[in-house]
Amino acid sequence: QVQLVESGGGLVQAGGSLRLSCAASGRTFSRYVMGWFRQAPGNEREFVAGISWRGEVTSYADSVKGRFTISRDNAMNTVYLQMNSLNPEDPAVYYCAGSLLGTSTIGRTNAYAYWGQGTQVTVSS
Repeated sequence: QVQLVESGGGLVQAGGSLRLSCAASGRTFSRYVMGWFRQAPGNEREFVAGISWRGEVTSYADSVKGRFTISRDNAMNTVYLQMNSLNPEDPAVYYCAGSLLGTSTIGRTNAYAYWGQGTQVTVSS
């Protein structure tokens, strides 16, 4: 089992950048596929980015490709989401999540059994 705590959210101007971090507890972090999801008010939670346990496979939602980068440091039990060129469609609560189901389900919300509490990202125009 793994426990996840996100940080790094906040208020940024449109066009700006933020880096989210997700710290994981537990000795088996490196076995998990990790993902970032987001949920805006009135919307369903949606996939943003995912990364395989060794980092060799990444996946992104079309809406963030070329702007966001997911990475992980297994020695530090941390996964990151670098967000550049933030725009007014990006504000949401961002969640990190862990899955033991492998990369074939990397984009599926229901593949992830472990979730953090979320961190708010706000973009001002």
